[in-house]
Formats: sequence, C-alpha cells, structure tokens
Amino acid sequence: MADNNDQIKAADAGIVSSGTGTKGPEERDLPESLKYDMDLCLRILRDVLGEFNPQLLESFDALRQNAVEASAEHFSDILTDPHPDEDGLAKAVALIDGTSMHDSQLLARAFTTYFHLANLCEENYRVAALHKRESEVDLNAATDPVNEMTGAYHQLIDEMGPAKAQELLEKLEFHPVFTAHPTEARRKAVEGKIRRVAELLEERPKLGGSDLEENERRLYNEIDALFRTSPIGLKKPTPVEESDTIIDIFDNTLFDTIPKVYRRFDDWILGKKAGRVEPVCPAFFHPGSWIGSDRDGNPNVTAKVSRMVARKFTDHVIFKLEQSTRTVGKNLTVESETTPPSSELLSLWSHQKEMSERLTDKASFISSQEPHRSVVLVIADRLHASILRDADLMYKSCDEFIEDLKVVQRSLAAANAPRHAYGPLQDLIWQAQTFGFHLVEMEFRQHSVVHARALEDIREHGLHGERGALQPMTHEVLDTFRALGSIQRRNGIKAARRYIISFTKSAQHVKDVFELNRLAFAHPKDVPTIDVIPLFEQLEDLENSVDTLEEIIKIPEVQARLKATGNKMEVMLGYSDSSKDAGPTSATLALHSAQERIAKWALSHDIDLTLFHGRGGAVGRGGGPANRAVLAQPVGSVNCRFKLTEQGEVIFARYGNPILAIRHIESVAAATLLQSAPSVEKRNTEMTQKYSQMATALNEASHNRFLDLLGTPDFAPWFSIVTPLTEVGLLPIGSRPAKRGIGAKSLDDLRTIPWVFSWAQARINLAAWYGLGTACEQFNDLETMRLAYEEWPLFSTFIDNIEMSIAKTDERIAKMYLALGDRDDLAKKVLDEMELTRKWVLKIVGDKWPLQHRHVLGQAIRIRSPYVDALSVTQVRALRSLRRRNDKEELSTSQQADFIYLILCTVSGVAAGLQNTG
Repeated sequence: MADNNDQIKAADAGIVSSGTGTKGPEERDLPESLKYDMDLCLRILRDVLGEFNPQLLESFDALRQNAVEASAEHFSDILTDPHPDEDGLAKAVALIDGTSMHDSQLLARAFTTYFHLANLCEENYRVAALHKRESEVDLNAATDPVNEMTGAYHQLIDEMGPAKAQELLEKLEFHPVFTAHPTEARRKAVEGKIRRVAELLEERPKLGGSDLEENERRLYNEIDALFRTSPIGLKKPTPVEESDTIIDIFDNTLFDTIPKVYRRFDDWILGKKAGRVEPVCPAFFHPGSWIGSDRDGNPNVTAKVSRMVARKFTDHVIFKLEQSTRTVGKNLTVESETTPPSSELLSLWSHQKEMSERLTDKASFISSQEPHRSVVLVIADRLHASILRDADLMYKSCDEFIEDLKVVQRSLAAANAPRHAYGPLQDLIWQAQTFGFHLVEMEFRQHSVVHARALEDIREHGLHGERGALQPMTHEVLDTFRALGSIQRRNGIKAARRYIISFTKSAQHVKDVFELNRLAFAHPKDVPTIDVIPLFEQLEDLENSVDTLEEIIKIPEVQARLKATGNKMEVMLGYSDSSKDAGPTSATLALHSAQERIAKWALSHDIDLTLFHGRGGAVGRGGGPANRAVLAQPVGSVNCRFKLTEQGEVIFARYGNPILAIRHIESVAAATLLQSAPSVEKRNTEMTQKYSQMATALNEASHNRFLDLLGTPDFAPWFSIVTPLTEVGLLPIGSRPAKRGIGAKSLDDLRTIPWVFSWAQARINLAAWYGLGTACEQFNDLETMRLAYEEWPLFSTFIDNIEMSIAKTDERIAKMYLALGDRDDLAKKVLDEMELTRKWVLKIVGDKWPLQHRHVLGQAIRIRSPYVDALSVTQVRALRSLRRRNDKEELSTSQQADFIYLILCTVSGVAAGLQNTG
C-alpha cells in the first residue's frame, strides 16, 4: 500500500504543478502557496476518505490516476492530431463500470468535495495575491494600481478636466440585481461549510504551534462534514427561503464591505485629508432583487410571498442599521466641553425629548455630558421602534434617519471634530444611503401574455366578477399590484417601483400594465407609482425595439413619469432567450446593435437612459467578465450607470468573499466611469463602423447554421436524450420551474438556464459557440478577424469568452453523450461545428491550444479537467442505463431513483469543477 501511496503522491505532484502531469511548452508552475493549499486539502480529503472506507480511498486514487493519464494523453494528442484517440479513457470507464451504485455515488461526492476545495484554494490565492499587491503599492503614485476606480477617475480628469470628471463620478451607479434563477448547484448547507473552510485556509499563514494544529483539526472536521453532506438538497427552496441568498451575502460581505469600497476611493483621492473632510465618493452601489417578486413562469411567487420577502428584507436591514448606529453611539464619547453641540443638534435633542422622554432619559443617564452620543443612542432606539412598527417613534423613511445622522455629523464638524464626523459615522451614512430601509430594490416581473389574458378576463366577467367568476390568475395579477403598493407605502418608493414586462413586443403591453395597476385599486390615491420597463429578449423584438419605444413614450403614464424623473427611462435587454433563439454570435451582435440604436434614439429625445442587461453567469447567457462587457458597450448606452442581473453561482463567486467583492465592485465601477471617456467612446464607435461588414457576414452565416441545427427534425427530444436536461430539472436548486409551461415539448417552452446548463454538463457548451466556426469559415479572412480581435473591444471580449468556453469542452466526452441519442446526423453537426469553431478561435487569438496565452485561467481549467472527466464518464454511464428502452432491461423504481441521485451528484460535481452552470 505504501508503494501505491508514493505513486499517488508523485501523480499528484505532476497534476498540481502542470495540470495534467505533462507540461505544455508555455506552461508555468503554479505558485508555491497555491500548490501548498491544494496539497493540504487533497491530503486531508484522502485521509477523510480512508477513515470513512479504505476501499473508497483506493477507488478514488485509482480513478484519479486513470483520469490523469487519460487527460495527459488527450492533451498530447490535441497538439498533434485534431482527432484524438479515445482509448485513453478505457481504464476509467472500466473502473466505473465495475463500481457498485452505492460506491459510484460516494465517488461522485468525493470528487465534488475535491472541486469545492480546489476552488477555495484558488480563491484564497487570489485574495493573498491582492493583499500582496496592496502591500507593494507606492503611496506617492498618482493612482492606485490595485484600485481600478482611481485609475479610471484620473484618466477622466486627464481627458475631460476635473469638473467633468467630478460630474460623471456623481452620476456613477452600479446596480446589480440578484435573481433566484436556479443556476447555483450547491446546497446552502454546503455553502456554509465552504465558507468556514475558506476562513480556516485564510488564517493558516498567520498561525504556528498548537494554533496551527487546531486549525488543521478544524479543517479535518469541515472537510469530513463536506464529504458526508449530500450535495443534493432534500427539497426545492421556497421563494421566501431563496431570499436568504441575499441576506447571507448582505451579512457576510456587502453591509461591511460597501463602506470600504467608498472609503478606499476617498483615501486615494483625498490623501491625508481622507476621513477629515466631506467624502468625495458617492454611494453608487444600489442592489436590486427579483427574489420573491419575479413571477414570470414561477407560480410559487405570489403576492403574499412578495409581501413576506419585502418584510424580511426590511426588518433585517433596519436591525443591522440599528446595531451599527448603537455601536457608533456607544463609541461617540466626546464631551460637550471639548466638542460643544451645535444649535441644530440641541434642537434635534429637544425634538427627541418631545417624542419620548423615556428614550431621552435613558440616553442621558448613560451619557449625561455627551450630547452627540445621547442623540445617536436615541436614533438607534427609534430604529428599533421602526422594526416594531411603533407609530409614535418609528422613522417614516430612511431619508429621515439619514438627515438625523447628518445633523450629528454637521455638529461634530462645526465643533472641530472632523475625524468623528467623517469616520465611522460616515460609514453608517454610506450604509444607509446604499441599502435604505429596504436592503434591495425589489423589481416585479411578469410575462406580457399574462397581463393580456387578465385584461381579457376582466373585460369578459367584470372587475369583480359581476358577470361570472374571474380566473385565479387574474386575481393574482391584481393582487401583485396591491402587494407592490403595500411595500411602497411601508418602505418608500425606492423599495418597489419597477415592473418589468417579459417578452415586450408592442407599446400595448406597457399600456396593459398601467391599466391593471389602476384597476387593482378602488381609490386613485392608493395606486402606486410604477416605472414600467420593457424587456426585449427575442431577436425580432430587439430589431423592433426603437419603433416600440417610440410608441411607448406616447403613453400618458410614461410621459408623466418622464416629467417627474427628469426624463429618466429604463429599458431591459435579454441575453438568454436571444442567444437560445438566434445563436450566440447573432445574439451578441444583435444586442450590440440594439443598444447602439436605443442609445441614439434616447439622445434624440433627450432621455436619460439606463440599459438593464439581463445577463447570466455562463457565456451562453451573456456571461463573462462584467468590466470588459461595460467597456465594449456602444456610445451613450452606459451613461455612468451599469445595471445587470446577478444569479446563481455568480453571486457567490463575485460577492461571497469580502476582498474579491471589493475587487469586483471597484472593477465594474471603474469600467462604468471609463466608458464615458472620449478615447473609449472614439474607439468603440470607430471599430464598430470599421468591422460592420465583417459583423454582418458573421451574423448571417452563424444564424443560418444555428437555425439549421434547431430546425433538424426531432432536435428537441434528441437534445433531452443526449444531455441530462430532464435530470437538471429535478435539481432542488430553485423554486422556479425549468419550463415555462406545463409539459413543455419544444425549445420555445424551455428556459435558457437548463438549455445552457445541460450542454455544459455534456462537455459540449454548444450554447456558447455554435455557428461561429461556420461563419468564420465562410468569411475566410483571418487577417481581418485578427485585427478585429486586437482593435474592437466587443469582438475581443466575445472571442475570449468563446475560447474559455471551448477550453471546457471535450470531444472524447462529448462523443459519449452524443452516442446516447442514436442520431449520427445530429452528432456530426455538433462535432464538426465544435472542431471548426475551435480551429478558427485558436487562429484568431494565436494559440496552439485553448487559453494558452491566459496562463492562470488555462492552468485552472487543465488542473480540473481529469477529475471532471471522471465525473462526466460516471454521469454518461448512468444516463445510458437510465435511458434504456429494451423491455427486458426496464429499471425498477428504486433503481431509477438510485441512478437519478447518482446523476444529480455528478451534475453538482461537474458544475463545481467547470465553475459554471447556467
């Protein structure tokens, strides 16, 4: 056994240092700290598996070794032969075939645990690298190279002057909208353990002696629990439970992180004066949410649910503000002799005393000679009364709360105590300005057809069913507006004013929403103020968007809102359905064209436009680095405001770690500012024009190729056979159904998330690239495409995302999945297009293999590939057994359940290994 362990360790060393045990000519070794963490986690995991069952450890090691060998052979083959030999997987397949169902499930869980640990090690390394970069920053430099915001701001000053740069900064807004779209394959219980392992890994470098031993013991506990915890939840979460996603991120990251983002900018721009003068950085982060309010195709989101979720958010954020206010108050021990109160503060104290002598007497008893402290402690008590809904003491709005804080701030500044005025008290003000009394701005969404049907029902039966009973759905539609109004009355207009219409095709769809909003209330004064946002998501709707908007702004209610808001208007663009319907290349170009035309239209009407980008995490749904996406937008389409959906695994990846959250927010904010720089606008405009003919040619050819695939007879049922589409729909990862209608039988009914998710699981990623290879082949001008890759931000971002997606494909594994469908014609179309796309993308970027020039990302994917392969083989073998059609081989109910559980375990593991789902 010792010899075997030595072999395993040797193999592990090869895997960790190069990704596969065979170094590529351009590869670099992984950093020592990352190798150390990965070795540590793998050692602990192997010990845990050995303690659980020595035979499981032996199978785990053998399968890893086989997968590594197969991956090394595959990598060697693809450098020399575009048609690699498939025999390298034979040992892994044989081992899996000889493994019992129970052991296969345990192996899948073991590999899934490994991926979670590998992801954590890489995250820990990125955090440590950022800390190291911060420690090396020259404080005398003009900009902070780690904080991209400062660089963007200084570039604006250089190009436009200080006054214009300041004007743009004050307009800055980053508005992520958290959704409940089911793309996070991890259980909440698993996320908690992952977070604790992350904390233990991060603290290790600071420890020694018995403290280090204790740290390792706790790592063993958490990793053992991670393996023993089923990766599959027991049930789908309710929409109310889904709101915990936001609350967890808020508690663990956002609430304390956001003031640090603002403070970091101030520290660099103001230098020694930071924290002693009024801040420069505005509260530009404004989170939104669809959780508990997005009812498009989700019958589990009701008006009652929306009220419950809103109340949950409100109570939680006010409680957190109360805690912070009380902490600030307790520490504000400046005496009246050294820091005399202003007349404005004394007036506020008198007002508080009139409101409640009980509260002011309590505060005076605690701090009789500390008036600032007394006032802030009463403010904290009033926040507590706001949670209890005490009408005599509660704050009527967050603005009222902020104004009280600013009275204290002005008094401290006037008393020559600026460090107290602009220190922790300013952090609290920033938190209140960012999160309000609502935590997130809830946005309601419903399908345009639902509104039309509700109005038909009302016209047929009367508003209250005088001529017969109204349909339950009609009642629910009307109750939705009542819920929105209730939330707005309780928490203010910011808490809930946006109403998004899925599949907007005409101005009538906007009129329908305003009419239903009026009909829901008996008295006109009760009708809530709403901004109705059209969502253009299908190709035809994107092409007609400007004509539709021209009609929308003629609607009286829209004109009233434009007048009230200073001509502000929001338009949403859907990346998912356009990609599923038209293909990734056409969708990318159509969306860019739509943004360009909408921006010009808005300018012609003097409309202050906000474009809302409905992006997913995966490339097939418009995913990819958000900062690069911003910089590639057309002129006038950003206006210092960037709004996008954040969902599933992306939420945890971008906001789960405080340091990485700061980095992400600063990066997106920097790009949002920089997009208005004349140099960026000039480049985007000129390059869009320069390569318009190329774009048209690629668009037409790729679109035709994509439609040819989808139009092949029986494509939809074949797709559901060769991918784990059905099984993905069984994952208990969201309250939202995978299909828009009951018993959906076509791709039109299928949501984009399972479409993308399923292709990723099959190691094909078709949704991200299909059609591009044929388009490049027909265009056949490599020099032009290489120049476009260098010069045109939109094209370079698109090609880089495609290359990343191609890097996660595997022709050997793909063939195993495609063989399930017994359709050689369709399999050939997919494989031929995969090879063609891979060939042209590598030519354009100048790589020999995918991500050759992106060392860190390329290595991360190659390190995972052998282990993902092992899970993929397990999954496809289980799918083959489950899809048997021979009567003699019919599976019993219990056998089917075992295979489904095994498939779901592998789905979770592959998602963790590839680091993307839908």
